[in-house]
Parts: sequence; structure tokens; C-alpha cells
Amino acid sequence: MVLVAPLFEQAKVLAYQITGNGLRAYEGSVVSTKLKVSGIDVFSAGDFMGTPGADMIELLDKHGGVYKKIILEDDKIKGVVMFGDTADGPTFFQWMQDGKDVSEMRSTMLFSASGLGDSGHSGIDQASAMSDDTVVCGCNGITKKDVVDAITNEGLTTRKEITACTKAGGSCGGCTGIIDQILVSTLGTSFVESEHDPICGCTEMNHEQVKEQIQTKKLTLVREVMNVLDWEGEGCQVCRPAINYYIGMLWPEDSEDDRTSRIANERMHANIQKDGTFSVIPRIFGGVTTPDELIKIATVAKKYDVPTVKITGGQRIDLLGVKKEDLAPMWKDLDMACGYAYGKGLRTVKTCVGSEWCRFGTQDSTSLGIHLEKQLDHLWFPAKVKLGVSGCPRNCAEATIKDIGIVGVEGGWEISTGGNGGVHVVATELLCLVETAEEVEQIAKAYLQHYREGGRHNERCAPWQKRVGLDSIKAAVVDDLDNRKALVARLHAYLDAQAHDPWQARVQDADKGYEKFTEYKAIDIPVRVETV
Repeated sequence: MVLVAPLFEQAKVLAYQITGNGLRAYEGSVVSTKLKVSGIDVFSAGDFMGTPGADMIELLDKHGGVYKKIILEDDKIKGVVMFGDTADGPTFFQWMQDGKDVSEMRSTMLFSASGLGDSGHSGIDQASAMSDDTVVCGCNGITKKDVVDAITNEGLTTRKEITACTKAGGSCGGCTGIIDQILVSTLGTSFVESEHDPICGCTEMNHEQVKEQIQTKKLTLVREVMNVLDWEGEGCQVCRPAINYYIGMLWPEDSEDDRTSRIANERMHANIQKDGTFSVIPRIFGGVTTPDELIKIATVAKKYDVPTVKITGGQRIDLLGVKKEDLAPMWKDLDMACGYAYGKGLRTVKTCVGSEWCRFGTQDSTSLGIHLEKQLDHLWFPAKVKLGVSGCPRNCAEATIKDIGIVGVEGGWEISTGGNGGVHVVATELLCLVETAEEVEQIAKAYLQHYREGGRHNERCAPWQKRVGLDSIKAAVVDDLDNRKALVARLHAYLDAQAHDPWQARVQDADKGYEKFTEYKAIDIPVRVETV
């Protein structure tokens, strides 16, 4: 087998010599390779065999078809081989090239190296965790910076355009998933996926085609979807979570969540921080708490020696620096609802004090916000969802940059949708005016179910609304009363079949006598991590 990357490096040296742009010498290449062997992803770099007695870390997941091995020397990576799940390959390769000390990460990095770099509340974003000089496309030697520069300087918005411009993703295709992530992380809500682009490199089918096949053929398992639809290999970190979401959304009563197809944060039900610890955020409905609840949180924080306690922008309390082995007992001691701060669910419903306390308030925003948050709790969406409810047009809850913004006015409520307060701020668009809180609830539920059914996995409400059009949404959830009622009914059918608090479920699993609380115990996947 001939690797292309060293040939390109040699060609660059030759080009410098021929054009007189400076003298360079070829000093050899540190190479990695990522390929598919009979449809299975394989990645290797450096000396991945190791010598007898070498410092070695292994992870074996027989059920999931995943094997990972890292060879270490003086706490630095000397070689990597990965089979079945190669998403973190570029990150390990970059650490190997940089001579990074990984001593503090050795107990967690095989679970997800990229997750260690994500301290936010959006789940694992491997692209954001990469440094600019990380090689994204090993076949053509294209770095993350090369791809980002092409996006920003040339105005590129699709993977095909990036491949045409940089050649990244144009050889083996193993880097197409990370290119999509770079697009999303660079463009934010400005990124609109092409109608014809496939979900990932594992299939030629796009999101709409996959959803249609799942529905018409009543496919209720991730592996069943891949078998029936002629998937290439075992799927990747892009398509498996999408398929899992579509199955649960379309067939809530006949499917079970496939936790092996969720990102690490959603499997752990907590946010992985850069030091390998976790962030735990309990649900505080509408941002309203009690002295007893605050005492409970403080007591738990002291008991588990939590180093940082922070008030979040969503009016909640974040416990940062929690050890993995402390997660289940901490949840049990807290005895509070899970805040879903780690996944594609309802994050928060931010409220102001409204007419109950504020002299300017025209409507009871606090009560409505709490009611909506309780009604929508435990729902999964294509991407994270945030609501804001303000008691008057002064808009102290910042409702007009939320996925759904609700503002109290004289005689009723103003509902606007499709906002986003991220890197690229998007203001909401007016959906309708209603008179009662009951109408607000029904329209909010119909809008979110419409988004659940029509949105593409990892697509926020703002780009979805831009893609399908506000007039189309208004016709479906405001004007057509029968359709609105049907949407709400389907949302409740999902909640009746699938809704449960994940923290409580994990606590119950731990109480049943599992030897050790790990992210794999609930699905009984054998995992072996050892040092030789």
C-alpha cells in the first residue's frame, strides 16, 4: 500500500527547488492512514505495534465492533491504531506530532479525545476541539486552517465546494464527517446543507430520503436501517446519531434508544470538560428555585468537593469538575430533574419575574415559562432548543434570540420563532399574536413537533426556519387548526412512550448492583481498559 501524503510532501519540496522560492529538504514524514477495510473504518499512525512491555492502553467493545490502542512512551503518544470508530484519529495524530503530555487524560481519552476539548453545552464538536494545524485530510495534507480559510475567504458553504477548492475529502472520503463539522462550527446558523448532499460518506442518501425510508419501511433499529438501506460499514459519528434520532421521532412506541449511537456527553448525561471531569446542571424550571433546593445543591457540591459552582446564562446552577465515578451518587443525592445541558434537548426556558413582581409586567411570564418547561421536558430535538418568556416588551428574558420567544403584551402574547444567540446572532421572526396562555402552549408544541419532524439532525431552528420558510410554518401550526392538533398529539405520543429522566434511570441502574458506573454499563457493552 502506498500512502499519498508523503508523496505530496516530497512534491512540495521539489516545487520549492524548481521555482526558486527557497531551499528545502525532505526530512521524512510522520504519517497516518485512515481507510475502510470491507466497510469498516481503520486508522493507524506511528508505531502502533509497540515493543514487549510497552506502555499500552486498549479499549475493546466487541458488541459495538470497536477496538482502540495507544502506545505511550514517557506519557507521550508513539502510536495509535483504531478499528470501527476512528473519529478521534486526527486528534491523536496531532498530539503525537506535538509531543503532548497525555498523563492526565489516559483514563478518558480512548472514550473520546475530542470531548476533552469541549467545555460548552453543545455535546462533542470534534472540529472545535482541533487546533488550526491539525491535519483533517491525511491523503492530501489539508489542515483545519486550510479548510476554514477556504470557507471564510471563498464563501464556501458545502462539502463539495470544499473538496473542489482544497481536495480535502476527495480521496478516501474518511474525513467527510469532520469537514461537515468544520462547516457547522465555522458558519454556525449560516450553514445550510444542500438538499442533495448525503448525510455523510457512509451513504448516498440525504436526510429526507433516510427519514422517508425509515417511515415507509418501519425501520426501528439503527443496524436495521443500515442493513436495509445498504449502508457502507457500521456508520460514523455523523450518521449514527441522526438515524437514532429519526427512528425515535418517527416510531416512539416501537423503538428503543440506541445509546451506542449517541455522542459521549449524551451517553454520560453530563458535559465532558477539558480535564476529563464533568459538568452537572440540574433542571431549575423557569429559573425559579427555593432555599431548600439551594441548600441541597450546596450540600452536594461540598460533599463531592466540586471546585466551581457557576450561575449559567440560562438561570441554572452548574457544578463543574465532577469526577466520573461521582456522577450517579451525586444525581441520587441531588434528587433533581436532569437539565439536559449536554444534548439535543430542551435546555432552558428563561423567564423574567413578569406581572407577579415587576411594575412594568403585563403578563405572568414566570408561571407560563415554568409550565412550558415542564410540558416539554424530556423531548429530544434535531438540535438544542431554548425558549424565552418575557412579561412585557422590555424583554428581560431575551426572548427574541431564542428558538421560541414569547413576549407579554397588553391583552395577550406575541410569539416569535427562529432566533439564535450563538456566534451568528439571529433575531426571531413574528409568528403570531394570541390572547391566552393555552394558545401559547398549543402553538409552541405544534411548532416544536413540526421542527422535530422536518428538521435535519444537528440543524437548529433558525436555519430550519430559513430553509422551509416562515409562511410555510405559519400555515402548518397557526392557520391549520386540524394540523396543529395533530402535531400536538404526535408530540404527546412521543412523550408518553419515550419520556423519562435519564439521571433517575442511571441511578436505578447503579442501585441494581452494577459493579462500577460507566457510560457503557446501561447497554452492557464489555469494555476492557488496561495498562500493560
